[in-house]
Amino acid sequence: MTDAPDVADAPVSLESLEQEGDAAADFLEGLLDIADIGGDLDLDVRNGRAYVSVQSVEDTSLDRLSDPDTVAALQELTRLAVQNRTGHFSRLILDIAGSRDARRRELELLVDRAAERLEDGASQASLPAMSSYERKLVHDIAADRGLVSESYGEGPQRHTVIRRP
Repeated sequence: MTDAPDVADAPVSLESLEQEGDAAADFLEGLLDIADIGGDLDLDVRNGRAYVSVQSVEDTSLDRLSDPDTVAALQELTRLAVQNRTGHFSRLILDIAGSRDARRRELELLVDRAAERLEDGASQASLPAMSSYERKLVHDIAADRGLVSESYGEGPQRHTVIRRP
């Protein structure tokens, strides 16, 4: 018996992703208005996902929302709002005040430290548990550095292990 394909892995049309972005923007604009926080929204489609970025050059109150845990929670709320509006599962990515770029830089440092452990003789280096999006970034960073990475574990304990090819 074969498993049915995962709905979350099915290809999504550009039009559907743009609709996700629009639905997310509507939800986030309402949320920012309620919280009286200023911010400009930028919508994009990257790597088969709707990508919504909230930036502000004038209103520093947006910085309060850029904590990684807060961004993750707001992303989940936004995904639920999009799913409610479109009727489809959403894998959109939310970035607030550059939080995703900052997190990518942190993950690059983690991979670099893991590479140092490998150079010092370790056969593999385990990274802490992280979200699927962060693990995807780690896999990309590791590949860029000529390393092999695999994810292990289940649920919130899922983590990445890096080794030499």
